Amino acid sequence: MSLAFIGHPLCRAHRMGPHHPECPERLDAIADRLIAAGLDSLLTHYEAPAATEAQLARVHDPDYIREIFDAAPEGDELRWLDGDTAMNAHSLPAALRAAGAAVLGVDLVMSNRHQVAFACVRPPGHHAERRRAMGFCIFNNVAVGAAHALAVYGLERIAIIDFDVHHGNGTQDIFAGDERVRFCSSFQHPFYPGSGAGNNASNILNIPLPRGTDGPQFRKAVETHWLGLLDEFAPQMILISAGFDGHAEDEMAQFNLRESDYAWITRELQYLAGKHAQGRILSCLEGGYHLNALGRAVSAHLDALIGQP
Repeated sequence: MSLAFIGHPLCRAHRMGPHHPECPERLDAIADRLIAAGLDSLLTHYEAPAATEAQLARVHDPDYIREIFDAAPEGDELRWLDGDTAMNAHSLPAALRAAGAAVLGVDLVMSNRHQVAFACVRPPGHHAERRRAMGFCIFNNVAVGAAHALAVYGLERIAIIDFDVHHGNGTQDIFAGDERVRFCSSFQHPFYPGSGAGNNASNILNIPLPRGTDGPQFRKAVETHWLGLLDEFAPQMILISAGFDGHAEDEMAQFNLRESDYAWITRELQYLAGKHAQGRILSCLEGGYHLNALGRAVSAHLDALIGQP
């Protein structure tokens, strides 16, 4: 299966200071692993366009968008949006390309040029709320892509699956109550950002899981809480917030997942997409901070997306 691999050089220029875990080397680790695994030659590479303000405004408050544009620094200045999230001179164009990658991915999949697409971009997006940057995220990339699919292609049922180890609070904030979207987030709890475990809107399917959760526990939770309901929902497209910071080697959290677990959930989602959505999947990179583990986990994810054994 042909996979569209979407990125942009500006995504490597966004830096939030020395020793910040959300670093450009994450993209290098992925690229190196895909070459070493022989996967790169199976991908069709695309450069992400910049998302427009109109595309961002489908999910972000216009005043917030203007605040981000106004906050963009020049020169060597580093401007902090919250305690974890900073902008350098290249961060705004990188964030626009990261959101634009999701838009392009939707276009490529919906036009049947590719069945599946992967946005290998940074900054990530799933913590960015309608009016707030946080957790390394400026614009909510996967939400921008989903809103584009709803507005431009008239889809009536979209599933967003977030298996990052942190709750996708931003995506929930944007889509809670929108019955066209089923948002499913699995995450370590209690843990950053501290959301997701209480009462939620009927279209939100959260799975809070304890520290130490391993592959069998994760798979059982997904089978119990998601797969049947997603099958009933019959999504016309599946979008993935693909965070790999639940890997056992990643010290940013305390899950014990392995590459095989990421491949497993990808195959389950691929099956649902084949059954209901003509195979349409867009996956957007979120977390994953142990460079070697990140490269291996993304490789396993893409292996499964393109049907590699």
